[in-house]
Amino acid sequence: MKYAISAPAQGRAWPNASEYAASVLDRVANLLSTRQQTCPLCRDFGLPMRFVDKPANVAVPIAVVEVTEGLRKWVPEAEFLNITFMNDESNPGRLIPIVEVEIPDEI
Repeated sequence: MKYAISAPAQGRAWPNASEYAASVLDRVANLLSTRQQTCPLCRDFGLPMRFVDKPANVAVPIAVVEVTEGLRKWVPEAEFLNITFMNDESNPGRLIPIVEVEIPDEI
């Protein structure tokens, strides 16, 4: 099944997802919102976030690569499909990534 996940997924709930898919979606959302070197006992987890404070035309390609590689490494159950960016209306200049993934039925 296909799902779209946003990085600031506060109070996440996946009502139409199976328990397996919901656990994978939680892992994807955690990956998107975690900067590398900030997770105790697993400093390599997260995204390097080299795209922060860059102009949009530079940040977007860097973010795409980082998200793709992060998903491949940390959440291999989720197949990366697409990433789009939405402008944050309350914080001009901030882009919110919306990642589309496909998660197979329970294994």
